[in-house]
Amino acid sequence: MHVVVCIKQTPDSAAKLTVADNQVSWGETAPVVNPWDEYAVEEAVRLKEKHGGKATAISFGPESAKEALKTCLAMGCDEAILIADPTLLGSDALAVSHILAQAIRKLGDVDAALFGKQAIDGDTGLVPIAVARRLGWAPLTFTIKIAEIDFAAKTIRAERLLEQGKQIVTSALPAVIGTVKDINEPRYPSFMGIRKAAKAAIPVWSAADLALEAGQVGAAGSATQWPQVSGLPTRQGSVEMLTGSPAEVAAQLADRLLADKVI
Repeated sequence: MHVVVCIKQTPDSAAKLTVADNQVSWGETAPVVNPWDEYAVEEAVRLKEKHGGKATAISFGPESAKEALKTCLAMGCDEAILIADPTLLGSDALAVSHILAQAIRKLGDVDAALFGKQAIDGDTGLVPIAVARRLGWAPLTFTIKIAEIDFAAKTIRAERLLEQGKQIVTSALPAVIGTVKDINEPRYPSFMGIRKAAKAAIPVWSAADLALEAGQVGAAGSATQWPQVSGLPTRQGSVEMLTGSPAEVAAQLADRLLADKVI
């Protein structure tokens, strides 16, 4: 059994976002594992612990993303791989899905690929579906529970959390499994896990290692372009305090709302 979990390094949700000179900055706050991906990592580790085999974490990003991958190792993943190459800069969800699909193909023996619901920086939620489409695997997104999984028979039964309620689906393996937060409670890395992860050597795969063509990745392979980025305008407004008895304040408020044509 071999499961892969694809993670992204994102800014901390508490970081303060600023925009200047067409660039977005999250200040000096240290980046973290995308919070939605923590549930996918936990589920991958649980599958490994229950069924045996191996769990591998993969991330596409800068060199600093190795720290996020070390968190995955500390949580219980067996191996971690970073995909980094200057030619891949500017890749949007479309291009990233091609990069990750090629990495999964390179591993060759994958039974399932797990993803978090979405990344908190881009918030598109497109990558898991796009990776499934490129691999030709069933996309089991919004999975709240893996009810049954048989790696020998290559079958899975999962519960999906939809707006209309829960949906129970069955599929053949391999499959792409997109998790939501109700699926589990991510563990805290153990002290021994942290020490082991700190010493781990994380291999870096380049575009050449994945046989990626220039026109399929980076800005050239992306459907989305960002010619200009600007911050939200400063909110303008003023406050007027109404005084008097409750009845007088209510009357004044009604007059203001009528004057402004709110009511």
